[in-house]
Amino acid sequence: MKPVTGADRRHLFGQVPFMRLLDARREFSEGGRARLVLDERAELGNVIGAVHGGVLVTLLDVVMASAAVSLFDFERTAVTLNLNTSFHEPGRGRLTADGEVVQHDASVAWCRASVSDDAGRVVARAQGSFRYLPLPQAA
Repeated sequence: MKPVTGADRRHLFGQVPFMRLLDARREFSEGGRARLVLDERAELGNVIGAVHGGVLVTLLDVVMASAAVSLFDFERTAVTLNLNTSFHEPGRGRLTADGEVVQHDASVAWCRASVSDDAGRVVARAQGSFRYLPLPQAA
């Protein structure tokens, strides 16, 4: 196995099978900030016809981790240590998740994020902490 290097580091997001399943798209991830976009689909729904809360939590988790790893130019990955989520509105339509690093040190990043619908309403918010780890080895 060889280490993941160069431009390959930026493309790890697209290699995560669950992100491909959700069809979530990363618009940017740089300087401790990140944005993901997801379009509502019936198979992502819950019993009230909105996007399932588990999908919203995933967006919040991944956008914060993306913001965290951007601080180190994607030379590390990050795993979730803690995640606190509040739901405010049903998620419908195009959903945009914005995340940012609030504080970090060499081993942990503390982040916050929100998901908004296409009308600008905040659907959910989260705070989380993420531990930095070495990148996985490429096959």
